Amino acid sequence: MKVVKLQKIAKDLRKIILDVYLKRGGHLSTSLSCIDILVALHFANFIKLNKKTYLKKNRNLLVVSKGHSDLSYYSLLYYLDIIDKKTLYNQNNKIVLGGHLDHKVPGVELTTGSLGHGLGFAAGISLAEKINKKNYKQFVLLGDAECSEGSIWEAALFAKHNQLNNLVAIIDKNSIGASDYIDNFTSLTSLKEKWISFGWNVIIVNGHNFQDLIKSFKQLKNSKNPTVIIANTIKGKGIKFMQNDPIWHVKKLENVDDIQNAKKDIDNYE
Repeated sequence: MKVVKLQKIAKDLRKIILDVYLKRGGHLSTSLSCIDILVALHFANFIKLNKKTYLKKNRNLLVVSKGHSDLSYYSLLYYLDIIDKKTLYNQNNKIVLGGHLDHKVPGVELTTGSLGHGLGFAAGISLAEKINKKNYKQFVLLGDAECSEGSIWEAALFAKHNQLNNLVAIIDKNSIGASDYIDNFTSLTSLKEKWISFGWNVIIVNGHNFQDLIKSFKQLKNSKNPTVIIANTIKGKGIKFMQNDPIWHVKKLENVDDIQNAKKDIDNYE
């Protein structure tokens, strides 16, 4: 798919994310930072997820470990026609979408939001796939603040020890945690060196550039070890006053002028 088409899909999804947020809440700024990564994975055919395939395991999988990016992933599932509009807007009595991802929702591989679990879960699947001589890849979307969790590094050691070259971690590196800039509470400025020291291949990309993202995914074919893609992103990407401001992880968007400005920014987003 051409980059211009991917850009249009990403803009459409930003509109949906904002609309859903305004109607039922959720984590807006962190969903905006990773939506381009999700679009590149799914619409450039590295993950083939649709209404017919989401229950099948013989395919590349994505585990969204940063489960508070609920709005981005649920909006994606709606765009892929896996969940319907009533479900997306919490008008379905059978499925209620909370503020974190839930495996009971069609298309979600693992309940996440309690951070640090997704990489270990995917590493286990990757080992099973290797033992069964299957060539599918497991992608894991991590937050950079999530990399403060010890369970991430335990899983990283396990993956290297078992040479899980079918495991790919993608870090949404927006440099902000739930309440502050990461460097103010736990320095992760040497993420590249940390992952290299654990034996992983490291690729650094612009997480909002589709050409960069697609190129990095294509490089995975030649990998002999697990790979981490560090995607530099901007929290709140697309809404100017929200970008790179820690307060918007928890602050509610409710001021009338702010709402209008947010809608205008998304409408004019390129």
